[in-house]
Amino acid sequence: MARKRKNQPGTDPYLEREQRKYENPVPSREFILAQLEENARPLSRGELAELFGLSDDDALEGLRRRLRAMERDGQVVRNRRNGYLVVDNEDLVRGRVRSGPEGWGVLRPDLGGQEVFLSPREMRNLLHGDRAVVRIVGMDRQDRPEGEIVEVIERANRTVAGRFFSESGVGFLVPDNKRIHQDVIIPPADQAGADNGDLVVAELLNQPTRRRQPIGRVIEVVGRNIPAGSEIDVAARVHSIPVEWPAEVETEAATFGDKVPAAAKRGREDLRRVPLVTIDGPDARDFDDAVYCEPTTNGWKLLVAIADVAHYVQPGSPLDREASERGNSVYFPRSVVPMLPEVLSNGLCSLNPKVDRLCMVCEMQISREGKLRRSRFYEGVMRSSARLTYDEAKAIHIDRDPGVRRRYRGVLKHVDNLFALYRALRKDRERRGAIDFETTETELEFDEQGQIAAVRPTERHDAHKLIEECMVRANVAAARFLERKRVPALFRVHERPNAERLDNLRQFLAQTGLRLEGGDKPSPKDYARLMQRVHKRPDRHLIETVLLRSMMAADYRPGNDGHFGLALDAYTHFTSPIRRYPDLVVHRAIKHTLNGGKPGEFGYSHDELVTLGEHCSMTDRRAEEASRDAEMTLKCRYMSAHVGDEFTGVVSGVTGFGLFVELDNVYVDGLIHITNLESDFFHFDPIGHRLTGERTGKEYRLTDRIRVRVARVDIDERKIDFEPIAHPLDANGELMEDGTRRRGSGRRQQKKGKSGQRQRQRGRGRRGGQR
Repeated sequence: MARKRKNQPGTDPYLEREQRKYENPVPSREFILAQLEENARPLSRGELAELFGLSDDDALEGLRRRLRAMERDGQVVRNRRNGYLVVDNEDLVRGRVRSGPEGWGVLRPDLGGQEVFLSPREMRNLLHGDRAVVRIVGMDRQDRPEGEIVEVIERANRTVAGRFFSESGVGFLVPDNKRIHQDVIIPPADQAGADNGDLVVAELLNQPTRRRQPIGRVIEVVGRNIPAGSEIDVAARVHSIPVEWPAEVETEAATFGDKVPAAAKRGREDLRRVPLVTIDGPDARDFDDAVYCEPTTNGWKLLVAIADVAHYVQPGSPLDREASERGNSVYFPRSVVPMLPEVLSNGLCSLNPKVDRLCMVCEMQISREGKLRRSRFYEGVMRSSARLTYDEAKAIHIDRDPGVRRRYRGVLKHVDNLFALYRALRKDRERRGAIDFETTETELEFDEQGQIAAVRPTERHDAHKLIEECMVRANVAAARFLERKRVPALFRVHERPNAERLDNLRQFLAQTGLRLEGGDKPSPKDYARLMQRVHKRPDRHLIETVLLRSMMAADYRPGNDGHFGLALDAYTHFTSPIRRYPDLVVHRAIKHTLNGGKPGEFGYSHDELVTLGEHCSMTDRRAEEASRDAEMTLKCRYMSAHVGDEFTGVVSGVTGFGLFVELDNVYVDGLIHITNLESDFFHFDPIGHRLTGERTGKEYRLTDRIRVRVARVDIDERKIDFEPIAHPLDANGELMEDGTRRRGSGRRQQKKGKSGQRQRQRGRGRRGGQR
């Protein structure tokens, strides 16, 4: 029997916030959800209006619009009797869809938790990146929850870039984004003169349904090949990254001058005599943060001053809407797609030297042991004393370079203080057990024609780590402040590895004679201790690579669940509001509290923060994928001049269809297809990350060294094919023993299961070949 509905639902706890936002407020989203849950049954709009005592036309219309907005955002769904049900329970889950190989997909819940598997049949009316509500209908063969689509709540792809083809009078576009598996139908009237094989951009006129593919019209014909110099534009189009500024944004940006007005400086703490400095890369143009440190009786006082973007970008303004849509700046080789127009990102907000700038300051007291003892936040006005590069900071303190020290003699003592503080912060990081993976990042050197002349590894020294540690402490202080004041905001959450990842990791470690401590819930210290134990082993890189791949991806959420990799209980992003929208939200939350606002009066509801956090997590991943694609196109163009040349490299990936190899000194990845290996049937072991020959016993493992020849380069597809020459090689590039590693050489042989089936016939398919 249904529970009887209450007559008086009580007072809406968010009424004051609603009254500030709307002239005729209706019950808040939180209050509506609470009443639906309390009544424990679907309620129609009429029943909800009666429950809340709404009778006049304006109030009823307001309720209708609110419920429609809640449907649109996936908070509620309507059943066939027009009753509203709450989403995010045991049966209904909302989240963003990520496409997998072979047409299936997974939905990542907005509130975290286990991903929901979506069959190829369910994926027919979805594209990669769409948001949807699904109903859990059971468990799949891998014991994952399986879902069916209830409602698509957001379409992520307004345009799609890819190759145009025409067969038997039917035009279609094959998406360049490998995660979009459905071709787009292009009617004859909408082909804009595109020829077979042309790279085009199409606007989607109709999204896919269960019975119909997406339909689009060509809005731009790029041409048969990606023109040299347009790699970045193409990558931005492929990943639907906004590049052009809407007219209303440009109009608003034009209202800002290049100087901070005197009125804006009033009421702020004056830090213009404090020798704050910025330390960034040589090509940086937007300076988010400045630092200053001085010793105290019990440790240090550290100031981290951050550009006060929130002063200029007001909630709901055209600038704010566009920044929210972009989510973050996207950094490409040689260029950037900024989150904010240059008048702000490189001008009025950037902490340029010798000019007045508004800032948000995190002042911290750090103990001699490097622990954050207390902190406070305030609005300030500052004037950066110097713009240092990382190499200049290193030259001042570590190298003691006379010329550099003479140039920056006004800040020498303060830079020395920062390095002294860094040494304490570093020790505290090690005591916590924060996980440090050694990865190689590269920088591209370009010639006058804009093509790659060389690829070099970037040197990461103590000046980089100094700024990183200062920013981490400021982010921790901001997270603690938000928790202490109970004001809602976005946290940067990095979960511990889930059960499946831990199980795979432990199976791999068992083959190497190692063990990860910590049981079902290993701590960062357990990871750190294991990395210390393998530091001098010859297979250290293999083990560290597998450890890194066992990690979860970090994301943005309104709930603080800590940061596993940094071994921190509370963490957020506060230090880069010029280029990350979540940081701007955190600044607004801090300002709200500093100005006497109550937690329930903050301008964002919990559900708005859930949706915003998921959106910013998506734009973060999108930016990474787009940047990687642009860089790979440039590297393919560079490698096209080396077809036939031989290189040494390391196996960077092992799959059922072959090996990915990263070349030494070039840092370019390519594929050795399994059909190019020895005349043998190779079994793929996903736990051991290796291919093993059935007849010869020859093994190829992750991080093995190998010599290859460049066989083919496809610039437009961003693919490089290698042929093996010699394997395995030692550290000097010489062939080891007879070049054959046999099964059972000090490792337990894996039982053959489905992963041990013959792989000769498996290819990468039309969309394969890219990890």
